[in-house]
Amino acid sequence: MALLEIKNLRKNFGELQVLKDINISIEKGEVLVLIGPSGSGKSTFLRCLNLLEQPSGGNIYYNGTNILEHGFNPVPYRRHVGMCFQRFNLFPFMTVLENVMFAPRLVLKKHKDEIRQTALTLLDKVGLKNKADVYPATLSGGQQQRVAIARSLAMNPEVMLFDEPTSALDPELVGEVLAVMKDLAKSGMTMVTVTHEMGFAKEVSDRVIFMDAGYVVEDESPKEMFTNPKNERTKAFLSRILNK
Repeated sequence: MALLEIKNLRKNFGELQVLKDINISIEKGEVLVLIGPSGSGKSTFLRCLNLLEQPSGGNIYYNGTNILEHGFNPVPYRRHVGMCFQRFNLFPFMTVLENVMFAPRLVLKKHKDEIRQTALTLLDKVGLKNKADVYPATLSGGQQQRVAIARSLAMNPEVMLFDEPTSALDPELVGEVLAVMKDLAKSGMTMVTVTHEMGFAKEVSDRVIFMDAGYVVEDESPKEMFTNPKNERTKAFLSRILNK
């Protein structure tokens, strides 16, 4: 059984159909990268996976349970699905450590001492344990994004969703965030990532999906996607991106 099974997923915003009959299976421990032009539906797909957007049709199965079934409680599900956005969304009035501790204290009701130790371990994992007591405004963009990743991991998710996590960063800061994501992938975390970082997609992903105009156009291994794309639209997109 796939960890996530997406069947005939559709999403409309009024008359605009953003996702059109998406069918994707994601196995436990798999690293899936979504690529494609702006407006192709990639970010909307992630937001539907996390139920931040309510799909207009289709089904999403998590460990065999349909999370779109009427009466399904999304709160426990969201604890298992962490998400990092383009913007870091850290609480400016909390220290780095307090940011990482906030959700487990509020949602999981864990003891403060236990959460603190876990949070420090996660900050160490992303290379920022020495910044535990400072405020987000004193950090670089790359450091803030690494704190955001640690904050998501504090809920001990089974799946991590990344929505262009490096797009808001200066070029010299991109590498430090990608390094954390690579380590996370090597640890066996199931990951679904929207990115324009083709090097990351080639090196880390198990599969690459090209989306365009709300459709899954191509779904291949990274080697096949980048050396032998089948669809003309995929070829044109990759030629433009890789030859910049």
